[in-house]
Amino acid sequence: MPRAKPVGLLAPGELELEQALLPRDAFFGATEDVGPDRAVGRIAAEAISPYPPGVPAVLPGERITRDVLDYLLSGLAAGMFVPDAADPRLRTVRVVA
Repeated sequence: MPRAKPVGLLAPGELELEQALLPRDAFFGATEDVGPDRAVGRIAAEAISPYPPGVPAVLPGERITRDVLDYLLSGLAAGMFVPDAADPRLRTVRVVA
């Protein structure tokens, strides 16, 4: 079998994102879909929960960091699924407009 691609795992503290907006305001407010590079520093308007493990890495209202985005993209490349994102392949990320 081919070797699995590496996943850029983070220290637990790096997964604690800043809650910049109430989750309901981010989820139900005006949103836009942007490419991953444009999502860094923006406020998420969706949950992003890679499986495995199935635990949310990003929740609505949290400010997206480069480290968390790199973790998610490396996980996708290694075979993780992101079933709850608007774009499960993370070619775009839903953020607050």
